[in-house]
Amino acid sequence: MAEKIVQTAGRDALGEFAPEFAHYNDDVLFGENWNNEDLDLKTRSLITVVALMAQGITDNSLKFHIQNAKSHGVTQKEMAAAITHVAFYAGWPKGWAVFNLAKEVYGEGVK
Repeated sequence: MAEKIVQTAGRDALGEFAPEFAHYNDDVLFGENWNNEDLDLKTRSLITVVALMAQGITDNSLKFHIQNAKSHGVTQKEMAAAITHVAFYAGWPKGWAVFNLAKEVYGEGVK
């Protein structure tokens, strides 16, 4: 694997309050799952955006994952196509909400 994903957000935010949750977040979810080589990071990133969108999660975690997808090679055109496709299945209003975040990440009209 070219890039190893390392996450400390769990420990940074919850390390003292909920150390077990922080461990699962940083070491299992990101440390093991995100570094599993069965899916490339671009695909894994896009799947994550779609899963969060389908649940109606449109907070900073989704914005983080859209930025993550962009940094792993998901183009604006691919992101727009994925959001449009999923909107038919997950709900049109969710599509609108996610497009607003995606526009912040990719910028208006940026390819």
